[in-house]
Amino acid sequence: MRPNTCNHSQEVEDITAASLSKTGFLRLKHIIGDPSALPAIPALIPVSRSSWWAGVKSGRFPASVKLAPNTTAWRAEDIRTLIQQLAGEV
Repeated sequence: MRPNTCNHSQEVEDITAASLSKTGFLRLKHIIGDPSALPAIPALIPVSRSSWWAGVKSGRFPASVKLAPNTTAWRAEDIRTLIQQLAGEV
């Protein structure tokens, strides 16, 4: 068995570049993941739903955008920036 030599922040950058468009919107399940979906949606930011909303309220995570009365999303560019900031903290 070979040791894990993968750089976590580089891995996050690679996933972000491959899975996020430069513009557009992401729903919460595309940000925090949804393992019950078929196929499963991997988390870009592995936090719980309640932690995510607490982070939005405190300003740690970007503000949401209401697309319709029951539809909340986040700008893809805001999520990309957040992932880059979080990768820099590791």
